Amino acid sequence: MTPKDPSPSFPPALFQSFEERSDPRNVAPRLKALRAQMAEAGLDGFLIPRADAHRGESVPPGEARLAYVTGFTGSAGIALVGPRKAALFIDSRYTLQAPAQTDTTKVTVIEALQSGIAAHIPAFVPKGGRIGYDPWLHTPGEIKDLAEKLAGTASLVATGNLVDRIWADRPAAPVTPIEFLGHNRAGKKAEDKLAELQATLAAEKADATVLTLPESICWLFNIRGRDVPNTPFVLGFAIVPRKGKPTLYFDKARITPELRAQFADIATLADTAGLQAALRKLGAVGKHVWVDPASAPVAVLNAIKSGSDDARVIEKRDPVLLPKSRKNDAELAGMREAHRLDGVALAKFLAWFDAEAPKGKLDEIGIVTALEAFRREEPTCVDASFDTISGAGPNGAIVHYRVTEKTNRPLHPGELMLVDSGAQYLSGTTDITRTMSTGKPSAEEKDRFTRVLKGMIAISMARFPRGTSGAQIDVLARQFLWQAGLTYTHGTGHGVGAYLGVHEGPIGISPRYTLPLEVGQVISNEPGYYKDGGFGIRIENLVHVVESPVGEGKYLEFETLTLAPIDLRLVEKKLLTDDERDWLNAYHKRVWKEIGPELKGEAKAWLKEATAEL
Repeated sequence: MTPKDPSPSFPPALFQSFEERSDPRNVAPRLKALRAQMAEAGLDGFLIPRADAHRGESVPPGEARLAYVTGFTGSAGIALVGPRKAALFIDSRYTLQAPAQTDTTKVTVIEALQSGIAAHIPAFVPKGGRIGYDPWLHTPGEIKDLAEKLAGTASLVATGNLVDRIWADRPAAPVTPIEFLGHNRAGKKAEDKLAELQATLAAEKADATVLTLPESICWLFNIRGRDVPNTPFVLGFAIVPRKGKPTLYFDKARITPELRAQFADIATLADTAGLQAALRKLGAVGKHVWVDPASAPVAVLNAIKSGSDDARVIEKRDPVLLPKSRKNDAELAGMREAHRLDGVALAKFLAWFDAEAPKGKLDEIGIVTALEAFRREEPTCVDASFDTISGAGPNGAIVHYRVTEKTNRPLHPGELMLVDSGAQYLSGTTDITRTMSTGKPSAEEKDRFTRVLKGMIAISMARFPRGTSGAQIDVLARQFLWQAGLTYTHGTGHGVGAYLGVHEGPIGISPRYTLPLEVGQVISNEPGYYKDGGFGIRIENLVHVVESPVGEGKYLEFETLTLAPIDLRLVEKKLLTDDERDWLNAYHKRVWKEIGPELKGEAKAWLKEATAEL
């Protein structure tokens, strides 16, 4: 499909739904049923987090308990249901979405998450009350912090999940095919990764580690799946001993003789129902077990410690996260290929958008649908890496906006259009944001866009000594907005997986990322500016860390992976320095060189003009 057709019809989106996923009318009866369970259990409150046992950004339908009870479908939040009143704690991304999705006559929406909810609890739970929680859905750090802050006010009680007891038609656990990555995509055999992990365990004097994060398990064993939307995860748990074969725990419906045979050389398979017994056994024989207190469920630590008074838990960060973040040559080659494919799709989409936007017939859903259609022309594009943020005009100022049939807004000529999207190709994961002009931009819009662009270029051009963290370079992206008394409230960048999660730790660019950046890590570079009720601007490329040619190996810098033009009509040229202009021209020259040969006709002509020297 090319822009030659002035009004192309696109197939319906497959990767994203625009339905309103919740009905506030369900909230009252579900709260009533839950309170009956609370009374039966002798509880004065019950916590309902968004998270599942694997802490994923996406959860399977049967794990969406927060949405089931409150109607809220955002990716972060927690509810507290008291005897008479209920609270839904969210962050600043969801101040508009949460009240629209829940019944605000029954649920009070409060902008505060785990670190800030303790102060609000006395308004919902009587003094001295007992608050239940499912130990599979909370981490030890969360529960310890909340318990300390509630001391003398209320107590926390581990219990079964009361939501599951009222959820009669709760969907079953997902059982999707498991894909085994070849060496050309993984770059390292699972046996070699396991040997390196076991060497780490030996160095730390750990007898075993328990892995609960699917990104760690999928990377370690070179597997991928379709258990959750947007991210090619297989959900399960793993116990990796210092010596011998690891055990992978999956839903029993997934474990077939064929699957056992496929894993025969690297792991034993077991039913997840047996995980707690295995953890208790580790504790009973006094093993030193490595568990990540920031991601493992409380239930994992409790099971180990219940085995014996001699049980020893080593509480440290998941030992797979940092090695996984250092992409090897094969993974980086795959990421470059994914971004080349994505660049072709983006060029076709942007050419189509430029032709159609001035006609005043586009809306947010139509824009998402078109972008997905262009991506799906490539057979190896298997999913979106997250729901596309398609914000027309003032909706672009809602940082994590999700368009639905109810909120769908027309794009009026002259407005700015913000599109933040990504895809999962079999070769890698992409994430890109572009802000586009649809008419003559105002002086304010050009000023703000250029300041955001200068920040993005500053990160792109940064050279820094080894040992530098993302927290230290974050200010480079913000400085030009700060000079005008402006800022943005989100991080400047997050880690990105190689055909894995589009958001992955343990590195990034924001004040909270204090680990040093290392060669091979892939990070987003996405400063922004948001004018409430007016417009939103964000420019995002993915970059990866490389060794700098200067500094005798002691310095690092970034290489840009994303290949898509930046809207030059929004650039205030006089605000750019010579170095910034040279970077932008060199970037566009590279986009034309790598993407231009893949295009034909009007799309190719459009890209030629869009990448012209400034």
